[in-house]
Amino acid sequence: MSRLMAKSNPFTFLQQVRSETLKVSWPSRRETMITTVTVFVMAIVAALFFLAVDQILAEAVRLLLAIGS
Repeated sequence: MSRLMAKSNPFTFLQQVRSETLKVSWPSRRETMITTVTVFVMAIVAALFFLAVDQILAEAVRLLLAIGS
């Protein structure tokens, strides 16, 4: 069973889009800056964490391979 979408003219569609856009709660400039800085800081923290874990695991593998040779 197929459903048919209701068709509306482009003018009505644009009116609906405009009314929905007016309902959006846009963040302030300050909120946007705080969120941006938070994202960058968390990305750096995650990168440092994974760098440390990678170095630890690489050293563990080197030690295990040294035991076998």
